[in-house]
Amino acid sequence: MNALEKLYEKNKENKFVCVGLDTDINKLPSFLKSSDNPVLTFNKNIIEATKEYAAAYKINFAFYEKDGVDGIKNLSETLSFIPEDILTIADAKRGDIGNTSKMYAESVFEHFNFDSVTLNPLMGYDSLKPFLDYLDKLHFILALTSNPGSADFEKLQLKDGSFLFQKIIDKVKEWNERNNCGIVFGATNSNELAENIDRIDSLPVLLPGVGAQGGSLSDVVTLFKRKGRTGYLINVSRGIIYKCSDENFAGCAKDELMRLNKEIRNLLFT
Repeated sequence: MNALEKLYEKNKENKFVCVGLDTDINKLPSFLKSSDNPVLTFNKNIIEATKEYAAAYKINFAFYEKDGVDGIKNLSETLSFIPEDILTIADAKRGDIGNTSKMYAESVFEHFNFDSVTLNPLMGYDSLKPFLDYLDKLHFILALTSNPGSADFEKLQLKDGSFLFQKIIDKVKEWNERNNCGIVFGATNSNELAENIDRIDSLPVLLPGVGAQGGSLSDVVTLFKRKGRTGYLINVSRGIIYKCSDENFAGCAKDELMRLNKEIRNLLFT
């Protein structure tokens, strides 16, 4: 299966939650910190407990790159724990020009073999083309993010009355000739999501911001249901992986993911 097929297949199983592996050693259960590799041990247990219920896994590169070579090894080994039929997302927010972008794309897709990546479009089409040339991958392009600073640029109003993030959505639709583009749209922006769902059309959507950042799972699911849409992922990181800090941390993560899945099913079928 290509990346898009993996996404839709999990959605058909009523799985819409992406587990964010933003693993911070400072937040791990204290008893793990005496192990040889606390981060890898933590990730392996989380994946083993949640893989039956997850729609995708998103790995934020920053949490691994900060540890240098050891962190990159942990990233690579973490990927090896994820079943082949589950979408993997490289949360790297890449976007550069020429050969630099080509090298980034080769790193994400050929060295690490991720299924998808997050991309920053502000340097334009040529900065993303080396990624988009990977036809079987999925490219989540930042449109409207979940952080307060999104207002600094993404919500700037242009001369024609539209907003910058709307222009980005329109451009992504132009770039989606080979059906391998999606967008990132923060779940904290529920009003903007409702106002722009028709503009987004059939683009796959990665929605960060539910849980610790205040986004509403109910709002997101209800809106997509009303439009008869699938092809979306609701990312939850801290709210799942740090649900508890005792020896049952992986079981707590599993229980929380199952609870979210049940809430989604109730919204979809009532």
